Amino acid sequence: MTPQVARVSVREELCMTEVVPDPCAIVIFGASGDLAKRKLIPSLLQLQAAGALPGQYRVIGIGRTPVTDEQFRAKMRLELPAGTGAAQAENFLGRLSYFSGDIISPGFYQALKEKLDALSREYGLKGRLFYLSTPPQAYPGIIEQLALAGLSRADGAGTAWVRAVIEKPFGTDLASARALNALVHNCFSENQVYRIDHYLGKETVQNILMFRFANTLFEPAWNRNHIDHVQITSAETLGVEHRAGYYDRSGVLRDMFQNHLMQLLAMIAMEPPVRFEADAVRDKKVDVLKAVRPFGEKELAGNFVRAQYAAGVMDGKPAAAYRAEPDVPADSATPTFAALKLEIDNWRWQGVPFYIRSGKRLGARLTEIAVHFKNVPVSIFKPLPADQLCANVLRFRIQPEEAITIRFEAKKPGPKLCISTVNMDFNYREGFGTPPPESYGRLFLDAMTGDQTIFARADGVEESWNILEPVLARAAADGVKGLAFYPAGSWGPAESAALLARDGREWDS
Repeated sequence: MTPQVARVSVREELCMTEVVPDPCAIVIFGASGDLAKRKLIPSLLQLQAAGALPGQYRVIGIGRTPVTDEQFRAKMRLELPAGTGAAQAENFLGRLSYFSGDIISPGFYQALKEKLDALSREYGLKGRLFYLSTPPQAYPGIIEQLALAGLSRADGAGTAWVRAVIEKPFGTDLASARALNALVHNCFSENQVYRIDHYLGKETVQNILMFRFANTLFEPAWNRNHIDHVQITSAETLGVEHRAGYYDRSGVLRDMFQNHLMQLLAMIAMEPPVRFEADAVRDKKVDVLKAVRPFGEKELAGNFVRAQYAAGVMDGKPAAAYRAEPDVPADSATPTFAALKLEIDNWRWQGVPFYIRSGKRLGARLTEIAVHFKNVPVSIFKPLPADQLCANVLRFRIQPEEAITIRFEAKKPGPKLCISTVNMDFNYREGFGTPPPESYGRLFLDAMTGDQTIFARADGVEESWNILEPVLARAAADGVKGLAFYPAGSWGPAESAALLARDGREWDS
């Protein structure tokens, strides 16, 4: 049955105060890498085109390979979005420069400091943003050397602020995350550190807080009395592509659960903050993570599924098994799919299960949160029993078609008394007349203005790892034992469906 669609109108916007970034230098470590080329540099251009950047700023790409400024600009020109005007492109590219050297050498950082000092004097730059877009093993060395060179603090001679943006993964387990946090705090203050999770820069993720706390409609029902369960899904159709070397060491739990999915869980389950400010919001998110019921051996046995994709069919074409992918060991036990049932032990959510799943080579690309409300207690529409009436579902579609939908029951037109299930659908692209912007633009802008609201705090990172510690330990101990398999192009293993079936529920897809 095709659901009916109810259109909504969008009124004129109401804007909170927007802070204009100070003139600054943006230093990107790993500027020759894939992330910088595909996301970071294009996002900065989009910010410039929107008038969101200061009149004076400079971007310094850092890499090992010696290339000239002109060669670097020529490479970045190829990554600019289609339709970029010639004048706009030249203005942007003229702000780019390149600085090469050995990023573990103290001499490199002294030379970098001299270059930044010269740029600050020439262009009146007030701030410095260091973006670590390198392999994670390089983070400690870069952070420590920045501090030793005097680059981690404002110098009082024109530089008003210094901030560091650190890409995920932040550690590989609880111990390594704590060690990295300790090193970071020896070199930077916590208010200088921006631990990035690009999911939090997505418009649809940010809108969860707006939806919940700028409207009165759902908050009274946002609790165990009205909500039956919550499903959080992040499904990818892609395999490991060129990331097999990294992915086989991390797997889906480290790659998706510790960061992206725990952040979505925290945002959907958090209490209202006293105000929309960084630490007020992050305090409430950390409270959720602290309240997640710890996993014991007994709980893990029935609430955790891990699996790996086998050969299958994607878009009508044969798809290889994970173990047949280039650079993947033939006996790999790395999970490419996992599902967890979590419980949050607080007054709002006691007894409401949260089912979380993520995987590669699944049936469709989809990231969404589905809040399933309870069935009506009794049906007045005899002879229809209450369990034949569909329960309300509120969906936050993060990608690919960014939307918020509400499922409810309505009378179908006609002389008979017939009930039909319909969806009221708000589509971002249609509602606002423009597609949601690239998430990295929002993250860059907030880091430049000093707003840490959508960045992870040290205690939040550690709490996320703390939740997953027993899960990771169980997976490592079991190895191939207990690893399920699912054909590429499916929605995961049968064990995943059984996880919900034991509770009398099923996945939405």
